[in-house]
Parts: sequence; C-alpha cells; structure tokens
Amino acid sequence: MKIPVVKQILSANDAIAGENQALFDAAGVTVINLMASPGAGKTSLILATAAHLPASVRPGVIEGDLASSIDADTIAARGIPVVQINTGGNCHLDAPMVRSALPHLPLEGIDLLFIENVGNLICPANFTLGAHANAVIASTPEGHDKPYKYPGMFASANAVVLNKADLIDVFEFDVDYFRRGIAMVNADAPLFIVSARTGEGVEDWIAWLQQTLERA
Repeated sequence: MKIPVVKQILSANDAIAGENQALFDAAGVTVINLMASPGAGKTSLILATAAHLPASVRPGVIEGDLASSIDADTIAARGIPVVQINTGGNCHLDAPMVRSALPHLPLEGIDLLFIENVGNLICPANFTLGAHANAVIASTPEGHDKPYKYPGMFASANAVVLNKADLIDVFEFDVDYFRRGIAMVNADAPLFIVSARTGEGVEDWIAWLQQTLERA
C-alpha cells in the first residue's frame, strides 16, 4: 500500500513543480536548486557567487530551513532579495512550499534564483521544485566518500560543487576518489572545486551558471 501512496505524493508534487517552472520561465528567471548536508556551505557559496556575478545578473534566494531565519537574515544583509521557508521539521522543500514563497519575491527584479534546500543528502533528491538545474554541494570536512554513500543525491545533480577547497590538505581529502564516485553514478555532472571563503574556483562555477542561464 505504501508504494502507490508515495507515487501519488510525488506525482502531485511534480505537477506543481511544472507550474512553478512555467512561472519562472514567464518571469525570465533561471532557478538552481542547491542541495547539501548541513554545514557544507550552501549559504556561503551563494554569497560568494553573488559577489562575483556580473552586474547584469541579479540574484535572489529562497531559503529553506527546519527553523529560524539565520541564513536568510545573512543573505538579506547583503541586499539580496530573499524569502524564508521554515519546514517545521520536514527534511526537504517541496514544490508547494516553493510556490507559496513566490508571491513574496520580486521575480521581475531577479535573473538567477537559488533555492537553498534543507540540509540533507537523502530526501531533497526525491522532490522536484520547478528548478532548471540541481547542484549538489559537498565539502572537504565531510570526507571524500559521500558519492558512494549517497548515490541518489549525486545522481540527481546537474553539477557538483566541492566547497572548502582550502582545507583539502588539512582533511586529507582524496579528490580523485571523490571524482570517481561521482562518475560512477553521474558521468555527465561537472565538478567544481571551490572555496567560498577565499574565492578559489568560484569563477568556473559562475561560468557554468551563466551557461545555464543562456540555456534556460
């Protein structure tokens, strides 16, 4: 009995996700769903990205958390349009949550919208939101085995970002092993090795974002 119920939930979610993407397309907004474990650096990557984007690309953020508005407040302090979604315990955002946030965003003033999903390497991969691309962020302190332990998350990615590259040596992070793990489940996803703190590698990540903007 559980499998049909799950299929019904996902089907309903996908229908609303399609409506979300139609709204984004009509507004000329390209949307990136950022997924990662807690502490990987989703917010810091958004801020580093915003600081390096061309002036012609206007960012915005939907911030997803179990509770609080800490990250949203940090983003707002940089002058970036942001709306907070608190899931109240749910381990992921879904399409209806995203739809409920849209009236609170000035979509006419946004070109690139980041949806910062709830920190989790399992549930977010199962729920489409209406984004044009999914990016998974890993970080060097987490270890190089994440693609092997959470293949579903990495298989869903259009791009993978390895954050905190300035700590690769400190944590003896094996980049080649990590890269092989991604290739096993998703040979098409590019890997960007960045440090949101120092700015290392951010330009390559932004180049991919600009290509995504052009395609969308």
